[in-house]
Amino acid sequence: MTTQAGGLRGVVVGESEICDVQPEGNLYYRGYNIHDLADHATFEEVVFLLWKGKLPNAAELAEFKAELVAEYAVPEGVIAILRDFPKNAVAMDALRTGISALGMYDPDTGNNTPEATLRKALRLQAKIPTIVAAIERLSKGLEPVAPRTDLGIAANFLYMLNGVEADPLYVRTIDIDFTLHADHELNASTFATRVTVATGADIYSGVVSGLGALSGPRHGGAAEETMVMLLTIGSPDNVDAWVRPKLTGEKRTPIAGFGHAVYRAPDPRATHLRDMSRQLGELHHDTKWWQMTTAIESIVDELSNTPDRLAAGKQGIYANVDCFSASCYYEMGLPMHLYTPLFAISRTSGWCAHMIEQYKPGQKIIRPRAEYVGPVELPWLPLEQR
Repeated sequence: MTTQAGGLRGVVVGESEICDVQPEGNLYYRGYNIHDLADHATFEEVVFLLWKGKLPNAAELAEFKAELVAEYAVPEGVIAILRDFPKNAVAMDALRTGISALGMYDPDTGNNTPEATLRKALRLQAKIPTIVAAIERLSKGLEPVAPRTDLGIAANFLYMLNGVEADPLYVRTIDIDFTLHADHELNASTFATRVTVATGADIYSGVVSGLGALSGPRHGGAAEETMVMLLTIGSPDNVDAWVRPKLTGEKRTPIAGFGHAVYRAPDPRATHLRDMSRQLGELHHDTKWWQMTTAIESIVDELSNTPDRLAAGKQGIYANVDCFSASCYYEMGLPMHLYTPLFAISRTSGWCAHMIEQYKPGQKIIRPRAEYVGPVELPWLPLEQR
């Protein structure tokens, strides 16, 4: 057996029709360029595309939205469980447990037919924003806000979180953010969902697996880490003195929000959130966070993407999706502990698409091998001699 690169980097483990992440900086959902989807589609259209393989026409979209809206509400039994959590419970832990409980209330529990799985996916996508908003409000001693049937997923989430309708720019930012985070091929959490349902487990078990993987700071915590960095720097005037020493000298220090496991060019998702960060700053008459992030970006580009380094085979370092999502969330007043749950709301769409694909006939259980490197042929010693 040949030892592969650490973390299965670059190892192809299967085929998929859902998402194409290209190292040269391109991203496609079902063949559609992410730039076109971010500029023109709503998140609901993207969910339809991921699950059904095509963009909806007007009638199909209206029907799909109506189906989602009808499933916004969460069973009171699940809310009761959320109420019992400690006020200081980690939001992702609460979300993982809430989704696990939700599965027991699903009328299709035990039914893994394609039709039932699609119905469960729809319920999950519709209800997860309601659960995230309820977790946040209950942690503050506030009552959950009931969802509204006249609002889309992004607008409804912000309404349930704060009890008032959000500024249209906030809604558009969250909608774009959900589109950009919807899927990203076989990242750690998506792979976890596919491994789980490949055993025949149901889609709720798969989402719980995805949430567990996403809760790790090496996967879902980058936006929060980026915002902590920005708050630490504090001002555009401090950026150069804080960043430059980390990228010079013998040991370079990673900068939060920069670099990616696949892309060897700028992350295409960062383009849209960079613009939204600027727009939100202008709305609030203070573009400090956008200025700081773009200043960091310029220094990283200056010191990391030089012709000499690239010619020497060094990987270029560019802003990733978390680089500007952090300041977008902060500008909208979203607490940092909700950044990863926000990611989960969006990524549920991609997880469900991959699990639907994994359920198709002919898919096998995912069972890789490991190359054993431990000791061999150790002599057995009786208990009294050990």
